[in-house]
Amino acid sequence: MSLSIPEITLNDGMTIPSIGFGTYKLNGSDGAATISSAINIGYRLIDTAYNYENEGTVGEAVRRSSVPRQDLRITSKLPGRYHSYQKAVTTIQESLYRANLDYYDLYLIHWPNPKQDVYVEAWQALIDAKKWGLIRSIGVCNFLPEHLERLEKETGVKPSINQIELHPFFNQEEQRKWHEQHGIVTESWSPLARANDVFRNETLRKIADNHSKTVSQIILRWHYQLGAVSIPKSSSPERQLENISIFDFSLDDDEMNIILQLTRADGRLKNQDPAVYEEF
Repeated sequence: MSLSIPEITLNDGMTIPSIGFGTYKLNGSDGAATISSAINIGYRLIDTAYNYENEGTVGEAVRRSSVPRQDLRITSKLPGRYHSYQKAVTTIQESLYRANLDYYDLYLIHWPNPKQDVYVEAWQALIDAKKWGLIRSIGVCNFLPEHLERLEKETGVKPSINQIELHPFFNQEEQRKWHEQHGIVTESWSPLARANDVFRNETLRKIADNHSKTVSQIILRWHYQLGAVSIPKSSSPERQLENISIFDFSLDDDEMNIILQLTRADGRLKNQDPAVYEEF
């Protein structure tokens, strides 16, 4: 089975689907079966990370699926403890060995860890790994504009993607606008807010009823119309299909704005502010 998903072109020319599949906490044989199911249903962008300890599971899912490797876009991420240049290079190689893949389509720095102040060194390692053919496109997660500006200023290369926390309770309006102005694609982690309260939200339920869609579909369509690539996760094949079936309707401007107004100043799910948060 395959669904037609619109694609987005990154600033380095690589294309990615406008919705992908998150794999956090999908491990082992069950995880491989879940991810393989998602690929067979129609997902082509698969998101993992070194720190999820499931790159091997993702690689196994790719081998189990019916989809050729070249039709997929596989993402992984560099953890904070390996930001120094040589450690970063070795970790990228280790990521590939774990997944038993020849290359990653996307490799991202997971967090800037500004107190450690080694993220520019990590970025240089990603730049070189791309030159060596280990990675097709390079980006970051959770970087603020000042971090992004520094990367480009000191290396001449800007990220293709910045994956950030983005959901109806935290819409990241200023960050999204900055990305748009600088040709960086916004990717949304926790697009459904990881929480059941978003599904009970009366505003979202009303919009969902108006379209005869689920709340999940409304939220994921909202991400798509914002120009953000969302990476929802689900272990249920029915929900996997539901989450990817968002291209047969659209939200009008009023509905988009109503959802934007759900944002909260304290909307971060775990108070992970990239200006101070450290991830190793």
